[in-house]
Amino acid sequence: MKLTNLKALNEARADGKSVMLFSNVDTGEETLLIDGEGSGEVEVTLAIKEAATRAHNEDKGRLVEIDSQRLFIQVFNPARRLVIVGAVHIAQPLIPMARLAGYDVTVIDPRGAWATPERFPGIEIDRRWPDEALEDIKPDSRTAIVTLTHDPKLDDPALMTALKSSAFYIGALGGKKTAGKRAERLTEAGFSTTDFARIRGPVGLDIGAISPAEIAVSIVGQITETLHRPERATA
Repeated sequence: MKLTNLKALNEARADGKSVMLFSNVDTGEETLLIDGEGSGEVEVTLAIKEAATRAHNEDKGRLVEIDSQRLFIQVFNPARRLVIVGAVHIAQPLIPMARLAGYDVTVIDPRGAWATPERFPGIEIDRRWPDEALEDIKPDSRTAIVTLTHDPKLDDPALMTALKSSAFYIGALGGKKTAGKRAERLTEAGFSTTDFARIRGPVGLDIGAISPAEIAVSIVGQITETLHRPERATA
């Protein structure tokens, strides 16, 4: 890798950005794509952008042939993170499932009776208010955020902060009536229909989940679909 590209790559990764390196295996020419914007010696065509999207969503490098060029794609995505707002019962099965799927998990809940090491052993617990905690966490394009408290005093600040970030998934517990009231509050707070359309509420895939474990399965399933097949998840 050329020194200038290595420097740009490291700076972008430090900022939590998704980076891909396209290298022509025959000529040595390189181009960096940082959050979809390309710069370098290999011209960024529509075909290259499509290959970049596939590599990004699958989180896997590959050798491709595009426009008579043999290009090797290296993917440098930020680590997968899941931020759970609400140390509730659903969070307990959700955490191990998410960790098995490759996510670093943080639980945010200022309520001391709920957010305890005994209930969540080995998990990072942030006892600040959600908006303050999320400002420090800095959600990026590989961060999923799920609110589970059912309390607007906690969920709304978290969702408002999440909507200002590049988090790839935002989910909120609650039925259609709850979602409707939430949309009204977000509108009053200055958010648009495009903004709150990013929120998956009711959270999780519609698989008829009832128990906390089943709901956790539906949430991990929807996060996975959004990560790897965003076009299907938003259809």
